[in-house]
Amino acid sequence: MDVLVIGGGLGGLTAALDLTARGYRVVVVEKKQYPFHRVCGEYISNEVLPYLRRLHADPEVLNPARITQFMVSSPAGRTLSVPLDMGGFGVSRFTLDQHLFQLAEARGVTVLQLATVAALAYNAATDTHTTTLADGRTFTTRAVLGAYGKRSALDRQRPFFQARSPYLGVKYHLRLDFPTNLIALHNFPDGYAGISAVEDGRYCFCYLTTRHNLKQHGTIAAMEQNVLATNPLLRRILTEAEVLYPQPEVINEISFAPKSCVEDHVLLCGDAAGLITPLCGNGMAMALHGAQLASAHLHDFLQHRTNRATLEARYRHSWHAQFGRRLQVGRLIQGLFGRPLMSEAVVGGLRHWPGGVRALMRRTHGEANW
Repeated sequence: MDVLVIGGGLGGLTAALDLTARGYRVVVVEKKQYPFHRVCGEYISNEVLPYLRRLHADPEVLNPARITQFMVSSPAGRTLSVPLDMGGFGVSRFTLDQHLFQLAEARGVTVLQLATVAALAYNAATDTHTTTLADGRTFTTRAVLGAYGKRSALDRQRPFFQARSPYLGVKYHLRLDFPTNLIALHNFPDGYAGISAVEDGRYCFCYLTTRHNLKQHGTIAAMEQNVLATNPLLRRILTEAEVLYPQPEVINEISFAPKSCVEDHVLLCGDAAGLITPLCGNGMAMALHGAQLASAHLHDFLQHRTNRATLEARYRHSWHAQFGRRLQVGRLIQGLFGRPLMSEAVVGGLRHWPGGVRALMRRTHGEANW
């Protein structure tokens, strides 16, 4: 094999499709079995469409929702709305990841499901990686791409992993009388929730809050009733929506701390390289764009046009040029919300400056020309 990809989400699968189309042998290691749900806002800006079409992986066949409007509300329910300049689409990870997985297998990618990486070693003498799985299988490859998401056992030695994060994420799929072209972000004390349409008349409802909120109220249901529902727009969702699976998807220890996009000679993309705040709603597009960047630089390396040091230096530069400012702006925006008084002031002020809202949004999105 030429490349081993750790993680079969958006970044991992699209990188595998890209590299396979360039003629390389790729194996993807995924710890779960498709299809499955992930904690994710499930909105993607249209900036990724040229790349997906280039990979012959156009999501149009999945009947995604078309998203053209954006709304944000304060904890008290004050709202502001603006059009999305570029627009986007909504599709569940359950459906999109399954689609990309099927395309990858059909095109010759080896996808190992229910598999986990136990050890990963770089051999400087041979300039190769040896990856050992928990079941004892080993793979020696010229390159490894880490696309394993927000937090993994492989992150244990990384600096951000050592500091506990206060954040947790919760996601449901719902049925609800709600505009299909709108993505709405609703603030509540110590958190914010997003809702937008996905395929088949369903809606993704995903929120970020703190362990303190959950600990204070004991259960997710009690927290939703006593904290989220203080925002009247969230109260309507929580009381009127039909929940489509019995238990929510939950993820703990979500870290927005800066990360490196190269660790121990492994290129990282998607959330493994850096997580944008949910308020900016564009992490899925960043994962896809990161896969494109990694694949292009790996191609030059695998063709012996660059050595490993140049590969890593160029990938770092490209990644930070594309995403560094987005993450900085995302952290800035996050600091403006989540606290009731601040959120009320920001929403109240921005209601009179829609151009400012659109300018902030443009700084967390890319261009559709790659």
